Amino acid sequence: MHLTLAKGNAAVITGAASGIGFAAAQYLASLGMRVCLADIGIERLTRARAQIIASGVDDADIIVQETDVGDLAALRNLADVAFAALGSVHVLMNNAGMQPGSSIFDTETNWDRIIAVNMFGVIRGAQIFAPRMIAGGTPGLIISTGSKQGITTPPGDPAYNVSKAGVRVFTEALQHHLRNTPDCQVEARLFIPGYVHTPLTAHGRSEKPAGAWTPAQTVDFLFASIDHGDFYILCPDNEVDRRTDEKRIRWAAGDIADNRPPLSRWHPDYVEPFKKWLQE
Repeated sequence: MHLTLAKGNAAVITGAASGIGFAAAQYLASLGMRVCLADIGIERLTRARAQIIASGVDDADIIVQETDVGDLAALRNLADVAFAALGSVHVLMNNAGMQPGSSIFDTETNWDRIIAVNMFGVIRGAQIFAPRMIAGGTPGLIISTGSKQGITTPPGDPAYNVSKAGVRVFTEALQHHLRNTPDCQVEARLFIPGYVHTPLTAHGRSEKPAGAWTPAQTVDFLFASIDHGDFYILCPDNEVDRRTDEKRIRWAAGDIADNRPPLSRWHPDYVEPFKKWLQE
């Protein structure tokens, strides 16, 4: 078990009112950790807190803070509230995200909002919390929720892909910086879920599709991988196994190394070669 995941330690989770964030809050609370749930919508947060407390957790150990991670002032306020209430923060999970859809020539609000929440919510969250976590002088963990779409960048939702690619690059740089900071005991991890049945992916469906994992399955995989020391936490699901993910990622990198057309998996000249290569 990672040193931060200890009874009495404190965690802050954004996007914690539902889905993966809520499952992570349940998991950490079950370990005896104190948890600050951050999300938009105080009613949603209140319900989430009540569900966690109903499992037998001390109500004093679970606090909520309504937070729009796309708002820098709100993130600063979240840090002030969390440190004041919890005394210290050992785990920060920058998990809040959105996926309303986007198009390449969309000049309206979608791009701005997606980038603000998905990318700058992660970047600013780490920038605000990390220095205070480092100064605490105790082991710390910053988890960034990325996406496979930020690595293989499939066509169809470019703003989301750009935001999650930014999360990957930033979190890699963050971990490099932390490991080269003298006396720093804070680490970063890049969490890359597979197909998970959450409000973000449900699109109105209440029943979990057969191919999807539950948020709880995904969170179990996350913390088991952290226990193994993984930085890249690449989650499978019931449709895609680890080998397939690895080959898709290698093919995407090969577009550059082999000077193929961008997104060649979906280029007419490369559809069949990709399928053949995937089966090799």
